[in-house]
Amino acid sequence: MVLTGDEAAAIKQELQGNFDLSGITLAMAAVDLKSTPEHIQDVMNLKNCRKEEPWILRNYLIKIILFQEKEPYSFSKLMGNPKRFGFLNEQFIDRGELA
Repeated sequence: MVLTGDEAAAIKQELQGNFDLSGITLAMAAVDLKSTPEHIQDVMNLKNCRKEEPWILRNYLIKIILFQEKEPYSFSKLMGNPKRFGFLNEQFIDRGELA
């Protein structure tokens, strides 16, 4: 999926907004996703990450937010089931860990 500049900016804002809403820290997310705080930040900025990683972070944040009985902010591009995109690695997404 090729993103326009506006689409990428929207995804970054949506990921950051949901991250803020979740109330977790980068360190907490890094432990849960078996990554580093720096890589979590890179994924939120769509830098140096696999194309599946924003989906993994999105799924993680939604799960955390719903567990807190809050309503996550909607996503404009990262919507629905990522398995509908043949170019994404389903097994990597299902593993739920960042590279």
